[in-house]
Amino acid sequence: MTPALRLLEREVVRCRRCPRLVAWREQVARERRRAFADEEYWGRPVPGWGDPEARLLVLGLAPAAHGGNRTGRAFTGDESGRWLYRALWRSGFANQPDCERKGDGLELRDCFITAAVRCAPPANRPTTAERDNCRPWLEAELDRLPRIAVVVALGGFAFDNALRVWQSRGHPVPRPRPRFGHGIEVRLGVAGAGPAATAATGGPILLASYHPSQQNTFTGVLTEAMLDAIFARARELLDRASR
Repeated sequence: MTPALRLLEREVVRCRRCPRLVAWREQVARERRRAFADEEYWGRPVPGWGDPEARLLVLGLAPAAHGGNRTGRAFTGDESGRWLYRALWRSGFANQPDCERKGDGLELRDCFITAAVRCAPPANRPTTAERDNCRPWLEAELDRLPRIAVVVALGGFAFDNALRVWQSRGHPVPRPRPRFGHGIEVRLGVAGAGPAATAATGGPILLASYHPSQQNTFTGVLTEAMLDAIFARARELLDRASR
C-alpha cells in the first residue's frame, strides 16, 4: 500500500457523513450475530484494499453487516466473499482462495477491491444520498490508482455508480445509457484528463457481473463458471491492453 492510499484509508475509516449508516453499522457491531458473539466487530467504514499497481478494479455495493462490517476488509468473512476470492484466485488475481479475516495471508495481484458505499446499509439498500456521500472516496482511490484499465462491477448498483463516477470525471458514457446485464461491456470515453484513461486502453472498460450474493448464488442466477468467465474476460482485456 502506498503512503497516499494509507492516508486515504485512515480518512475513510473516520467518516461519519451518513447518520443512518453510522447508527446501523454500530448497532450491528454492538449486538453481533450469535455465531460471532465472541468477536469484536469492526463497525466502521471499510476502505478499499489491494495492489496499488492494479489494473483491475473490482467494485461492489457495500460491506455486509456480518462480513466486512465485522472483519474490516471488503468481501471478507461471508459467503459472497468466498465466491469472489475463489474466482480471483482461479484467475490469478489472488494468491489464495481463503478470505476469513484480516491477516489470513490473502494478497491481491494486479487487483484492487472497493465498494460504492463504505458502510453496511440496512437491508443492503443504501439511499441515493448515501451513495453520493461516498462518491468522493471512490474518486480519491482512482486518483491514487493510476493504472486501472478494467473495472468489474458486481451488481446493478455498482454498475450504475461506476457510470456516474466516470461520467463526472469527464469520461463520456455511451448513448443510449448502457443497461446492466451480466457480461455487458462498456468502453468509457476519454474526454478530459482522468487517471483511469491510459494510453494503452484509451479508457477503462467497465465489465458487469451479477453480484455473488447468496440470493444469486443459491438460486443459480450466478454460477461459479459464470463468475470465472467474467474474470477470464478481465484477464483477456488486460493482456490485450498490454500488447
